[in-house]
Amino acid sequence: MEINRIKAVLAESGKKNKWLSAKMRLNEATVSKWCTNASQPSLKTLKEIAKVLGVDIRELLNQTKN
Repeated sequence: MEINRIKAVLAESGKKNKWLSAKMRLNEATVSKWCTNASQPSLKTLKEIAKVLGVDIRELLNQTKN
């Protein structure tokens, strides 16, 4: 189950994993794991990602209900 939409939001904004890892000063492998949903960032980190991408934090999460 895909929990986050980080990869999709990056694509929508024309950005790559490498760009996000550089902006947040994180290892590229960490960001890659988030983008493949192999692991999840903490809520604090998710908030930072939203700020860097200029989106509402809710845009980074998949809905649990339709």
